[in-house]
Amino acid sequence: ELTVLGKAQEFFQICDLEGKGFVTRQDMQRLHPELPLSLEELEKVFVTLDADGNGSLTPTEFITGFSQFLLEQIALKNDVVQPSEGETACLVRYEETMSGDEDEEFQFSNLMDRLGATKVLDDETDVKQLWLQLRKEEPHLLSNFEEFLVRIFSQLQEADNEKNELECALKKKIAAYDQEIQHLYEEMEQQIKKEKEQFLLKDTERFQSHSQELECKLLSKEQELEQLVQKQKRLEHQCTQLLSGKEETKVENTKLKLTNQELLRDLERTSHELSLAQQQLQVLQEEASRLHEEKEMEVYRVTETLQREKSGLLKQLDFLR
Repeated sequence: ELTVLGKAQEFFQICDLEGKGFVTRQDMQRLHPELPLSLEELEKVFVTLDADGNGSLTPTEFITGFSQFLLEQIALKNDVVQPSEGETACLVRYEETMSGDEDEEFQFSNLMDRLGATKVLDDETDVKQLWLQLRKEEPHLLSNFEEFLVRIFSQLQEADNEKNELECALKKKIAAYDQEIQHLYEEMEQQIKKEKEQFLLKDTERFQSHSQELECKLLSKEQELEQLVQKQKRLEHQCTQLLSGKEETKVENTKLKLTNQELLRDLERTSHELSLAQQQLQVLQEEASRLHEEKEMEVYRVTETLQREKSGLLKQLDFLR
């Protein structure tokens, strides 16, 4: 079953050469050279494995279903070639007459030599164990297993030959590529050398021209420097004069600073007095407002009293009349 599972995985890789991760109906046709099945039979196998009917098989669907298909085919073949009781008895008697392990080792070695397994396999232990197990427990499957090994090692040998051919072709391409690279490298070196010589020639001419320009600039800078020295001397003279006048200005500034401080103190005192005066004025205004209100109330009371008296006098006058 492990061998069949491995073969199913190999068949999936054959179908999915592009590495899509799934297998279509057209991909399934690639197994025609690998299996004794017609294209129509492969189509039927694909339809059987495509249980969900989406037209593609995932790795799990393909490997699981195809492994089961291979096991069923092997079981059917075993039923067809099942040996008779007499053949089985002869086989048992023949095995009993063999020399045991030494003969098994010889037969297995002879089988591996015929298959050319030493060129393909580094370790034959797993194959040997499976071969011995089938020989002891399922001898009727041994011929099928050996046929399977023949096909497998034949394919592996073909793959190894193809790999060797590809390696040879790759080595030739690499050699040609290296030769072409070497040729390009030599041409590039010649081109670089030529351009370097031209650059050095141009650079020398440019250096001479640049040197003359620098000499002219240097002469101009020296003249500017002389002018700056003269200007500095004039500025130093002016600075000396300014320093002498600066002392007088400093004394005057000191006096002005003292005067300014006195004025600031007077301003602060005046501001304080003005603030007190504003507060007093506000108090007086509030007092005047209060007196005015009291006066208005008093006038209102007097007026109302006079009005009442006037009304009483009018009534008395009417009474007297």
